Amino acid sequence: MTRFAPVYRALGMIIMLFGLTMLAPLILSYATNDGAQTAYDEAFLLTFLCGTFLWYRYRNCKRDLNIRDGFLMVVLVWSVLPAFAAIPLMLQLGISHTDAYFEAMSGLTTTGSTVLSNLDTLPMSINLWRHQLVWTGGMGLIVLAIAVLPLLGIGGRQMFKAETPGPMKDAKMTPRIAETAKGLWLVYLGVSVACIVGYRWAGMSWFDAVCHGFSTMGLGGFSTHDASFGFFNSPAIEFIAIVFMLIAGMNFGTLFLAVNGRSLRPYLHDPEAGWFIGVCLVSIFVVGLYIWKDGIYPDLDTALRHSAFNVISIATTTGYASVDFALWPIFAPLWMLFLSSFATSAGSTGGGIKMMRALLLYKQVYRELLRAMHPNAVYNVRIGGQVAPQPILFAVLAFAFMYMVSIVTLTLVLVFTGLDIVSAFTAIVASVNNTGPGLGVVGPSTTYEVLEDFQTWVCIFGMLLGRLEIFTLLVVLTPAFWRK
Repeated sequence: MTRFAPVYRALGMIIMLFGLTMLAPLILSYATNDGAQTAYDEAFLLTFLCGTFLWYRYRNCKRDLNIRDGFLMVVLVWSVLPAFAAIPLMLQLGISHTDAYFEAMSGLTTTGSTVLSNLDTLPMSINLWRHQLVWTGGMGLIVLAIAVLPLLGIGGRQMFKAETPGPMKDAKMTPRIAETAKGLWLVYLGVSVACIVGYRWAGMSWFDAVCHGFSTMGLGGFSTHDASFGFFNSPAIEFIAIVFMLIAGMNFGTLFLAVNGRSLRPYLHDPEAGWFIGVCLVSIFVVGLYIWKDGIYPDLDTALRHSAFNVISIATTTGYASVDFALWPIFAPLWMLFLSSFATSAGSTGGGIKMMRALLLYKQVYRELLRAMHPNAVYNVRIGGQVAPQPILFAVLAFAFMYMVSIVTLTLVLVFTGLDIVSAFTAIVASVNNTGPGLGVVGPSTTYEVLEDFQTWVCIFGMLLGRLEIFTLLVVLTPAFWRK
């Protein structure tokens, strides 16, 4: 038996489970007769049969997953599932495999970039499928699998440690990892339902409410309309979106504890929550005043309205747009993209380096400044009232270095292919941070369809790198990983 046989067995189960998620758009396609029935029939059968074959081939390999297995499992899941998710898009829309894989990867990694136009006229089932991918990827299909696979004889702790974002991966909220996964999904589902009802109350149709509820909670930014939230032009809808984007941008573990204890006290002890809200509020007022003073909007109220929605959208790495913010003075969109690099909390559905790491980096820099003045003094870096262990500080420093190296390297690759520097840099920042729109030719009013195939694959790699928080992917790519 092959060394990674248990991984392939578990992957087969996850592919089968993923195939079952195609039943929702399949049923909708038959109900609305939108012409996509055959595409989903074939995609469902192919996905389910491939998963069944893989599981059956390695069905007798039942040992628990070790650390290496966990890393490989996560990388395979987030690389393989988009290939199956792309099948309905290729069959129904006739787009290339590159574009279909990009769209599927963008959905599952909750990036929200798109190569599709004329979204308003797409079959309803295709739009549902795109948004469902965001919602599924938001909490992570692996976390869902952790709640199911133990029943089938596969432990999930190593998968959970490799998948859960943030530097404090060993923290757990319940004694059993399966209970944690179930609790997270129940909270995620409950808030998603509340978001959908909120959108419907604010004036969306039920279909739009469901689709945008999915992409809001996944912080994915897909929309059923080319104009995104500009299509609705509704302050009430934008307010609902802001509220739930903020909720999804904070740690779901904290939300789980708050719901479980029926108290907001966990948020008071969350070191990220206050900084996240504070940075977002300050940025809203700064950007709003800036674009008002520049004459973009005639009154401050309008400027603050559009600033609030678009700043929160980009800071939380959602990627919605109510206006073409690329037309604002360049400081505003660049600041928003900068926020997407660190604003969201660890354990949220957002991307970037996360607020936890940003706080640790800031405190580490401050400690070094103090040590420069007082070399013999002892200073500890504290986060949430606890001393951060040195291994975590070293890991955060290494992560920050690789984050910068990844963005610079991938940007240079795109520039080498002939893309202008603004489009190349913002496309990579938006991809690695899983944000969606960039600037230039990939701005909020355009799509990534303008990119050549190679450029598209570079962005795909950036999305995967960001979703797996760099090291999970790089570990599997190192020769040492494959040595016995």
